[in-house]
Amino acid sequence: MTELPPDRSTGLPRKKRSVRIEIAPNSLYLIVALVAGLALLTQMVPVILVLVVALMLVGTLNPAVEALEQRKLKRAPAIFAVFFAVLVGVGALLVFTVPAIVEQVASLVRQEPQLRARLVALLSSYPLTSPLASTVHTLQYSAMFKSFGTQALVMSRDLLEIVAYGAGAFFLALYIMIDRDRLRGALFAAVPRGQHIKLSRILLRLEVIVGGYVRGQIVTCALMGGFLFALLTATGVPNALAIAAFGGLADVLPFVGIFLTMIPAVLAALAVSSVAATIVLVLLLCYEEFESRVLVPLVYGRALRLPSSIVLFALIAGGSLYGIAGALLALPVAAALLMLVEELKMDLPGEVAQAADRSIERSDTVGEAEYLRRTDGMGAEQAAGVAAAMTTARALREKDDEIAAEKLAAATGAAHD
Repeated sequence: MTELPPDRSTGLPRKKRSVRIEIAPNSLYLIVALVAGLALLTQMVPVILVLVVALMLVGTLNPAVEALEQRKLKRAPAIFAVFFAVLVGVGALLVFTVPAIVEQVASLVRQEPQLRARLVALLSSYPLTSPLASTVHTLQYSAMFKSFGTQALVMSRDLLEIVAYGAGAFFLALYIMIDRDRLRGALFAAVPRGQHIKLSRILLRLEVIVGGYVRGQIVTCALMGGFLFALLTATGVPNALAIAAFGGLADVLPFVGIFLTMIPAVLAALAVSSVAATIVLVLLLCYEEFESRVLVPLVYGRALRLPSSIVLFALIAGGSLYGIAGALLALPVAAALLMLVEELKMDLPGEVAQAADRSIERSDTVGEAEYLRRTDGMGAEQAAGVAAAMTTARALREKDDEIAAEKLAAATGAAHD
């Protein structure tokens, strides 16, 4: 440490000053706990994914359970009936499709020389793609098959893990449905009573988002698979079921799935004729336009309400972080985050409160006061049921008001015309 110059007023040497930085023990404990929590969280990503999938199953199947309850069936039998129906449906789908798909995939492998010859002929017929023809013609599979054994072993292990995690998520969803009241009561007990209505509305909207997303995926994937199967069958393409099954599974990825589907569909159609390949390509592009413009807004309704830019960004981010699972969960997670920003009234710098927002705040104040009056002296579990009933009734009224407003607007527009 260098010496300081003497003080000019006294001529005496100045005292050396040192700066001490002290961290309080509580801050150290907090930092250590935060680091340990993040490390533990990264190790528990598979467990978190299982929980998320289980909650998505709950949000998807809960409307069916409630519909059975409205038909005077008790909750426990309704839950087991719905889950048993899901098991039977999935089992029947696997039994009737997997053997045929395996057989048709093997047939596609046997037809590889014919498919390659047609592709080479097609590429050679155009000057721009003729250099690719020799590359395709001389392509050797030996280098690919050298590591196939190791890759197959790894893929088999990953497949077993996916099956195990899927079974775990299925049974976890079953237990969550059975213990709904106790779990919901524990959650509501940790939140101040004055915020229960808002919490109940958030849970209801999460159920709408997740349930709408999963049910929409099932519908769009089934329609894509059915359309592709009919198209390939009509054009005389063999092994249509295997390609249609792959196309239905790939359709879970918006914007990307159609291009993954086109490759095997068009290549298989080349084995028939170039005309068939062109028809398949054009009609698949037309179906993708129909699905994105008409079918997806109709099926998903207002469950997600995500702009296309956010959809694409969410898919890229989710796929980069956690692969296919991340891409599948990206859209409901993005929709849920936007909903939380809206529900928690997070003030954005460029946003100004609208009249609709003030109306919602007044309704929330009235609803919370009524809820506090009804649940005075109740336990958290019973109070959670009251909050859920009030929130559901309010959501139904708002839906009826929206339908009435849309009908009035349509009638007004027709009168002006």
